[in-house]
Order: sequence, then C-alpha cells, then structure tokens
Amino acid sequence: MFGGMETPAPLADRVRPLTLDDFAGQRHLLGKGKVLRNLIDTDNISSMIFWGPPGVGKTTLAMIIAAATKADFITFSAVTSGIREIKEVMVRAEQSRKTGTRTILFIDEIHRFNKAQQDAFLPHVEKGNIILIGATTENPSFEVNSALLSRCRVFVLHPLDTGEIVGLLKNAITNEKGFGTLRVTVADDLLTMIAIYSNGDARTAINTLELAVESCRTADGAADLTKESIEQCIGKKALLYDKNGEEHYNLISALHKSMRNSDCDAAVYWLARMLESGEDPLYVARRVIRFASEDIGMADPRALDIALAAYEAAHSIGMPECAVNLAQAVVYMSCAPKSNALYLAYEHAKKDALETIAEGVPLHLRNAPTKLMGELGYGKGYRYAHDFKEKTTDMQCLPDNLKDRRYYVPTEEGVEKRVGERLKYLRGLKGE
Repeated sequence: MFGGMETPAPLADRVRPLTLDDFAGQRHLLGKGKVLRNLIDTDNISSMIFWGPPGVGKTTLAMIIAAATKADFITFSAVTSGIREIKEVMVRAEQSRKTGTRTILFIDEIHRFNKAQQDAFLPHVEKGNIILIGATTENPSFEVNSALLSRCRVFVLHPLDTGEIVGLLKNAITNEKGFGTLRVTVADDLLTMIAIYSNGDARTAINTLELAVESCRTADGAADLTKESIEQCIGKKALLYDKNGEEHYNLISALHKSMRNSDCDAAVYWLARMLESGEDPLYVARRVIRFASEDIGMADPRALDIALAAYEAAHSIGMPECAVNLAQAVVYMSCAPKSNALYLAYEHAKKDALETIAEGVPLHLRNAPTKLMGELGYGKGYRYAHDFKEKTTDMQCLPDNLKDRRYYVPTEEGVEKRVGERLKYLRGLKGE
C-alpha cells in the first residue's frame, strides 16, 4: 500500500491474454487444427517444453493452459525452488494421481535448474505423477537433461512480428484493464517504432509503451505521445568522458583528418604535438589501427598490419623511442590509397541490425549437433562451397527480409579495384 492506494500491477500483467483467441503470434502452433491448439482444446496435455526468446508468450501460454485444463496447476521457478520444494510437490502430485487428479507442473526458466534438480522430476514424469511444462530461452538440447528431454515434446516459439506487436500495443491502449480509461493519443507509425525496437519481445514493447504514457500523462488523464517522448524511452545515449580536456580530442581529430586527406606532413606534425604533450602512445596507436580499416580498408589491406605492428612497438619500447614507429605508421596511412567502403558497409549493416526485425538465422546455415536440432531442420539444404568448382554457390546467406541488401561496395582505389572485379565475377556466377 502507498498513500492509501494499492500499487497497480504492471501494464504487461494487466493486459495479459486469458484465452487462445486473444493470444498473439505462434500461429504455427496455435492456429486452428494445429497440434498444440488441439492438445489444449481437448485437454490432452502431455509433458512439453516451450523454447523461445523472451517476451513471446511462454508463461502466458502456460497460464492459458492452467485456465483451460481440469488438472491441478503448480508453478515453479528455477530461481526460488530447491530440491526440498520439488520433493514436497512431487509427494502431493503422487497422492493426487491416486485420487484421479492430474498435476501440471509449469517450470519457468527450466534451463536454470541444475542436473540434480532436473533429475528429481524424471521419475515422476515417467510414472505419470506430473505433466511437466518447461519454459526456456536456451537451447534445450544443451540445457535440459537428455533423459528428461526425451520425455517432453519441444515446441519452438517465434518472435512476434511487427504487426502482432502493434496489435498488442493498440489493445493495451484501448483495454479497460490497460489505458482504456485514459485518453492516450499516439500515431500508428510511433507504435511501429516501438514494435521494431522491441525486436519481437511483447513484454519489452508493452513496458516501453507504459513508460512513454506515464512520462507524458497529465493530471486530467490524457497522454499525447510524440516521437521525442518515445525516443527518450528507447534511446541509449553514449556520454563522452572528456578525460584530458577538449584539446585532447581536437588534436586526435586533426591527426585523423590529416591522414584521411593524405597530408603526411600535417599528420606527422599533429602526432608530434600529441606525443610531446604527454599523450599516451598506445591511445594514438589504437586510433591508427581504427583508421587503417575505416579510411583505407581493402584499398590496401596491409595498412592494418602496419598499424598493429606500430601498436606492438609502442607497447614494447614506449616513449620516446616508439615515436618514430608511430610516425612510420602515420606516414604510411597518409600515403596509402583511401577507401571508406568497409566503414560504410558496417554502418549500413548496423542500421539494419538495429532498425529491422532480427529474423532468425536461416535453417540451412545452422549446425545441427543434436538430434532435436536435426529434426527441426537445422542444416537442411546447406551447400558446401568446396564441393563446387568455383568454390561458391547461389545459396542465400542473408535472412529473407534482407536478402537483396548490398553493404560492401568496393571503390576503384588500390587493391580494392581488384576486389571489386572479383566480387563482380562471383556475383555473375551466382546468377545475379
């Protein structure tokens, strides 16, 4: 109690779906006629494990089963339950079975149970004293005892797509258990922004919405969400710690830009200004290593070797002797052909990684070290490049939503010109 009023439950708990018809996602398991849907509808539950990333409905699905089943339903947490608690529950479950009552035991985060704890369940699953439902974010092939795993059916839950997340957010806004009694105004594109940020995690999306609404809420119960207010809830700002004053950053900027502009005289001057003022030579060497890939890259791949060698020299002999080693590296960087193609390739890929749904690795690119993974299609359709004359195939290696992306675009500078010709040849073989 606080101020005479009960603290409301989190929004995600208040709007949690109570029936399969309200449950979002997992149509491959819960659509009409699908196996898990049939098991729930007919109250014919057997031991199973829900495997999927956070926020996709594993616990909610277990709670829906609890409401639909005629069995006793007990929830266990691997974080708070030990061997003693397990044995006590198993005794009760065995007694209930003798009177004709089934016991469904839901274990959240089953991967956190150690081998001894998991072994404690095994005989009771075998006897039929309990029906085990486990939830895990980790691969059960590695985290669940093989004996226990063999007695459970594994259902793989997928991240929710953008449309499904947006639907949940709209429900949270209109649902009387959510923000239905408030006047929340938010554009659809902002809900989509939250959905993309959540990356398929419904809990993250709803928590973000809750934070945004509460931060904008006025005394009269209205909340007008803007792009700025949502960005404040999802943004991560990196704050610069100015250790040695502004001049420290001015000088390293001058060195970097002089090398980029192929001005070796200016680069050596700014290097001397830094080193003679007491700058850490290893700091300078690290920046030169970065420069070798950011501003030269494949135009002269040897630049990275030179930069790394300069770092090792600075580390080995220190100042003042290493000044000439760093000077050699700085002059090499200044005179080398320039290309920022690698830098741009990574920045474009990073943008897609952060701003698009992170689809799973295509099944044919995954290894299948366990029987379960093989049965789920891991590795199926993989084509081993060394088996082909040209050492390449037309196999798709990007996820479907990015399959036509081109991140690395070679320049005509230095060695990179030959790299570009090689890429053009390879893409021709692939039929592009």
